[in-house]
Amino acid sequence: MRAPIEAGWVVQGPRVAEFERRFAAFTGARHAVASTSCTTALHLVVAALGLAPGDEVVVPAFTWVSTANVVEYQGATPVFADIDLTTFNIEPVALEAAITERTVGIMPVHLFGLCAEMAPIREIAQRHGLWVLEDAACGFGASYRGDSAGTLGTAAAFSFHPRKSITTGEGGMVTTSDDALARKVAVLRDHGASRTDLSRHVGRAGFLLADYDDLGFNYRMTDLQGAMGCVQMDRAPWILEQRARVAASYDRLLAPLDWIRPPLVPDGNVHGWQSYVTLFAPDEPTLANVEELNHRRNAAMMRLEEQGIATRQGTHAPVGLGYYARKYDLRMERFPNALLADRLSLSLPLYPQLTDDDIGRVVAALREAVEGG
Repeated sequence: MRAPIEAGWVVQGPRVAEFERRFAAFTGARHAVASTSCTTALHLVVAALGLAPGDEVVVPAFTWVSTANVVEYQGATPVFADIDLTTFNIEPVALEAAITERTVGIMPVHLFGLCAEMAPIREIAQRHGLWVLEDAACGFGASYRGDSAGTLGTAAAFSFHPRKSITTGEGGMVTTSDDALARKVAVLRDHGASRTDLSRHVGRAGFLLADYDDLGFNYRMTDLQGAMGCVQMDRAPWILEQRARVAASYDRLLAPLDWIRPPLVPDGNVHGWQSYVTLFAPDEPTLANVEELNHRRNAAMMRLEEQGIATRQGTHAPVGLGYYARKYDLRMERFPNALLADRLSLSLPLYPQLTDDDIGRVVAALREAVEGG
């Protein structure tokens, strides 16, 4: 961690390059290109793919808002598709129904650490001639039918926000096995420069500036963050093992309860366990009773907060947020599963240092909050 300061190289440099090499090896992708966040990683990919005004991209109706935002940044249109409530991921039939003659790509999200149902998604994409960009913000350590998140589409973007399994404070990573796309992403993240500062200063004629043939961005990760990322990669196997241990303990303790649905892990998937997100369902959730169930969920979460136990809704449904609802005249009822997930998802504490006693306390407090009236 001290190396960048001692070497005097704190901008994007050798530690970022090492982090990229190690991350590519971890996922099995040919290339990894670091950036300042998952949002900027997604933005770099859609820009490199040439996303433009008039284009449409299908995105889930239940996801963090940046999935849709990066489409807007390019002047294109995000088209929302509903999710499967059992997995919280985009539903392939709904996805295909959202495709029009203007659709150029699909952005499935590996929400909470579970890969989207990529076999039918890739088949749909191939049939319609679309690119597939994995929003793998939560996908570190996840796999689908033996293949790692980050290798399941045209490209992918990961997050290193503090809530993720490994962190660089803020930070992101693009993975791809497309050589030309990786080169384009690397150029765009550095203002559009034809060569990096590092390559200039370790080579000859470093006093000459690069050419700038592309309109790029300043999305460079610092070497301080790169050094932190390398340390995190050293700890990654232990981190993922401990997160899986915590999830298994929750599974066991929540199994007898009929008012909460633990996360589903379909056969062939390895969950990365970025979050442990349940569905609060003391009654079968419907559009008719969702607001009453939401009130009960929120009351239980408030009781937990009063005991020092932090919970969260899983994420939000962008179709219900002001910007998208106003711009596209969206009503959440058009996306019933996304609405139910928005109102009834319940994320429990999950981090590697949680002990069995901690987990038992969380579940006991949750039971008291719900069953105790």
